[in-house]
Amino acid sequence: MERLLGARARLRWVHQILGGALLMPYFLLTQVAVGAAVGGVNALNSLPLSLAAYAAALPLVAVTGLFRLVRPMSVAAARVLCGVPGSRFAEGPARSWAARGRASAWWTLHLGVGALVSGISLAVPPMAGVLLALPFVSALRDLPVGLGPFDAQAHPYVAPLLGIALLAGLVLCAAGAGAVLARLAPVLLGPTAADRLAAAEERAADLAVRNRLARELHDAVGHALSAVTLQASAARRVLDSDPGFVREALAAIEDTTRRTVGELDAVLGLLRESDGAGAGGTGLPAAPTLAADLDGLLARSRASGIPITARQDPGPAGDWGRLPEIASREAYRIVQEGLSNALRHGTGAVDLRILVRVRGGQGEPGGQGERGGYEELEITMTNDPAAAAAPGARTTGGRGLQGAAERAALLGGQVEAGPHEGRWRLRAVLPLGEGVR
Repeated sequence: MERLLGARARLRWVHQILGGALLMPYFLLTQVAVGAAVGGVNALNSLPLSLAAYAAALPLVAVTGLFRLVRPMSVAAARVLCGVPGSRFAEGPARSWAARGRASAWWTLHLGVGALVSGISLAVPPMAGVLLALPFVSALRDLPVGLGPFDAQAHPYVAPLLGIALLAGLVLCAAGAGAVLARLAPVLLGPTAADRLAAAEERAADLAVRNRLARELHDAVGHALSAVTLQASAARRVLDSDPGFVREALAAIEDTTRRTVGELDAVLGLLRESDGAGAGGTGLPAAPTLAADLDGLLARSRASGIPITARQDPGPAGDWGRLPEIASREAYRIVQEGLSNALRHGTGAVDLRILVRVRGGQGEPGGQGERGGYEELEITMTNDPAAAAAPGARTTGGRGLQGAAERAALLGGQVEAGPHEGRWRLRAVLPLGEGVR
């Protein structure tokens, strides 16, 4: 009984009534056309003509079902009224013609079946009511009520049984049609191969953004914590003997933490936006660049007490600001990660060299004559390795160097890190493009 008259069955019945209501504009249009075609009669006064108008309306329904927005509207109604889990439906408008065709088939089926069930729902209850009341209301016995071989006037006490049978048939038809529609809904409105591919691409894009945000957090916060720890340690050692250095270290700690808190707020804000509405793009909050922030990074790192020698050669133009923004940003993060590793795991002075050089130009292998070649940015950082870590000591797990390698790979470059001629060396090469500007 629950399957026939329960809450789910009633909602499915409402879904079919909705389909019948949606078919009415098509039906009214075609009944006028059918009536005009047979001599200007009213097709509503003839059951055969009404059925012909109904049949003529279905192709119109199928054509309008090809519109892209039909699928999301159908999915919304089926999800609420058919009792089908939302995960089995496709999201968004139909992208391909195959998806539109399936949505059109569902639209036609829903409206076609809904119109039949709606018509039965309108006709059967009044007729059943008359049959149920026929033995008890004498005025009804004069009505021309006949059902096939049964004459309601001759057998008035059989009429209630016929009325009950009609109501039971209506319930069975509605429940059966609702079950069929619920079974076919995910088949016709479910995701196609193109929908699954688009969803996978969207998830991949969202994951890529989150991975980049994670790298931003790791590089910014990790470097800040390393620098602040070393600056505080150096200041503590000379607290009584060198107040000037202590003041510089405290100022560097303040500047480092202020900048890092700003970067952290920006990244967390973007994460909250992506959690609320999905990753709408691959944009990141404004990040420091080699052109604008390298000097500050070197100054804060030197405040830890470790000497850093930096040699810079921006190339023919002599200006880091000419670098592409993405290259300048990723280069800054690679330098930042290299300094963090040098401060945490190295010892002695750090030798940093950043230069732009031309490859494949005149006089170079693969040269292009007078046109010149292509530019690349090379970052090299060396310092002495620290003593071997004690057993059980905590390490970084290589996530920072892996992030630096991913940043370089994003631009078609590469990162190498490891022992080199008795020292530890980090070397990154980032292509900048063709021609010398």
